[in-house]
Amino acid sequence: MRLPAAVAAPLLLVVSAIPSDGQRRPSTSPPADNLTVETVASGLSFPWAIAFLPNGRMLVTERPGRMRIVAKGGNLSPPVAGVPPVFARSQGGLHDVIVDRDFANNGTIYFCFAMPAGGGAQTAMARAKLVDGDPPRLDNVKVIFQQEGPPSSGNHFGCRIVQARDGNLFLTTGDHFRFRDEAQNLGNHLGKLIRITPDGAAPPDNPFVKRAGAKPEIWSYGHRNMQGATLHPQSGKLWTHEHGARGGDEINIPEAGKNYGWPVITYGIDYSGAKIGVGTQRAGMEQPIKHWMPSIAPSGMAFYTGDLFPNWRNNSLFVGALAGRMLVRLEVDGEKVGKEERLLQNLRERIRDVRQGPDGALYLATDNSNGRILRVSPGA
Repeated sequence: MRLPAAVAAPLLLVVSAIPSDGQRRPSTSPPADNLTVETVASGLSFPWAIAFLPNGRMLVTERPGRMRIVAKGGNLSPPVAGVPPVFARSQGGLHDVIVDRDFANNGTIYFCFAMPAGGGAQTAMARAKLVDGDPPRLDNVKVIFQQEGPPSSGNHFGCRIVQARDGNLFLTTGDHFRFRDEAQNLGNHLGKLIRITPDGAAPPDNPFVKRAGAKPEIWSYGHRNMQGATLHPQSGKLWTHEHGARGGDEINIPEAGKNYGWPVITYGIDYSGAKIGVGTQRAGMEQPIKHWMPSIAPSGMAFYTGDLFPNWRNNSLFVGALAGRMLVRLEVDGEKVGKEERLLQNLRERIRDVRQGPDGALYLATDNSNGRILRVSPGA
């Protein structure tokens, strides 16, 4: 494939990590682990997600509706042809992308986007085959899931995808902001975690398959706007995080059929300062394993299992922060979250996605009109 020259030359920056107390705004502490940050690619318009391809390449989505392949050295391909139309307004657009577990043999990818519907948009997921070419293209594009419920005017789409060890797909959604009470309604897909097969069917062991009036694709409900999802490397369980309103961002380990409370219980308050729901607890509703006060606006999430940072291997969960403009490291012991470190604050970048690369480095997508893909490795 012929690729044009990179938009900008690589940038190398050494920054430091600053520990915090986790639940509260961090106090100033002496610098900790030095990190090296390189710009791998730039000139991207609001990059949303990174997926690693063979031969050191990456597939990157841009929220306005484009995919690009990033080659070694940072060269960007032309936009991938065949991406369906997206609702590129406010928070909506082209969002997550992952490669199938058998990508080397089938070339299959899955991607999530705000699909135009009813004067607004709904979260949708499609399957396609990625084909090299000039430009690269998508073949056999098929929408395998489309959210049902009142359409969004531009907010709270969720839209993270994780393929579980059994091959089934988890998809996060949002409550569309204006329709938050629908997160408690099993008759639509707003504010729900979705579980489907690669063909889009509801697996027979989903918790609401046999319940009249409930959508069979639902795995869990009572969620606000989930923009982070990843599998625990040892247990294989799905972990998710979601935005609160003013405060109340949270991490959950969603279990089949469970209710995670939004908007009945939350640790946040409304943007007006008004109380939301009944408080922080109610019988039959699950508690998060971690929450933030004030909000950091989390996006993207990855456990670390590589060799490049041996002190972080198998004990660290990384979360990007938009409003917080940082990378958060959480110490994890089983299903417990302990100490928090707030990293890369000197970058002053909105971090949209975080992934572990095949080389053991951390890769970040920065959320702005001249967005970058950053590689984070140990400092000197």
